[in-house]
Amino acid sequence: MEKYVISMYDKGQNEAGPKAKVDAEDFLATAGFKKLNFYFSGARKAKLMSYKQSFWDIPRQIKKLEAQTVVFQYPSFDQRTDQVIVKNVRRFTQAKLLYLIHDIESLRAYAGDVAYRKKEIAFLNQSDGLIVHNEKMKAWLKENGVIKPMTVLEIFDYANPVKLATDRPYEKSICYAGNLQKADFLQKLELSSPLALYGPNKATTYPKNLTYYGSFPPDELPAKLTQNFGLVWDGTSIERCDGSFGNYLKYNDPHKTSLYLSSGLPVIIWKEAALADFIVKNQVGLTVENLAQLDEILNELTPEMYHQMCQNVAKVAHKMRLGAYLQAAVTKLEYEVTK
Repeated sequence: MEKYVISMYDKGQNEAGPKAKVDAEDFLATAGFKKLNFYFSGARKAKLMSYKQSFWDIPRQIKKLEAQTVVFQYPSFDQRTDQVIVKNVRRFTQAKLLYLIHDIESLRAYAGDVAYRKKEIAFLNQSDGLIVHNEKMKAWLKENGVIKPMTVLEIFDYANPVKLATDRPYEKSICYAGNLQKADFLQKLELSSPLALYGPNKATTYPKNLTYYGSFPPDELPAKLTQNFGLVWDGTSIERCDGSFGNYLKYNDPHKTSLYLSSGLPVIIWKEAALADFIVKNQVGLTVENLAQLDEILNELTPEMYHQMCQNVAKVAHKMRLGAYLQAAVTKLEYEVTK
């Protein structure tokens, strides 16, 4: 009997989603899991493809499995493919079915939609256990009806090909990587410190000291991040993270945090973000209430303090580059669901 990780993602996408899933299946492969992949490309084409996959590809492939454990990277493309994957794992195997949660849409795109939340919670309860991002997400899921065992990932691992830099001179510089269309707060940010921007959908103009450097594939981006800190923030305001994506930070582990840390950069993150606990515990960055405080906070930080922070980051980065966080969470959950 074998162990499998089942994934579905857009092979042509340069953003964080596919990178997170690809890394997860690669790290699980080093722990003895075999990969079963289903792909899509482009929204319209993918919708048509999901019908074919649901009625042919997914059942045909899963039927062949002799599995004792299946890790399903949730969500896949849509609710149809999610359900078909789980239905066929249950139909054709006796495997323990574990979900590796990448996103909870009840907390993001469908926040406040009671009917959607009930449907998603019911789907999560079809598993034998869940790997969730952090304690805040675990608590929310439990409060909203998840009854299955849950283990906490802590933070997403990140396969990073770039040599880990641990001796950066302290220049009070910052970078922000992500879909810039969702970063309206940048238009209101007035900084004396330089802020480098990376990602698709740049604005026509940015305030002084904010400079756009381009959009790069995940395997190339780490080499571009030569600044002192990586910024984790979402929404329209510099005073707090707001809107659906800003509120989501209270529960999820943004993948850009793993990009920064695995590249040797300490992070600057909203104080109310779920990952702020990890940052404080491991002393790998700064938590802030308001981005208007940034210049003052960076001015108070000494080169010696920054150097120590980088040493702490290196310890976390080495673990992330080996897939240690995911492997530990899977091992723990396997034990929980089989004891």
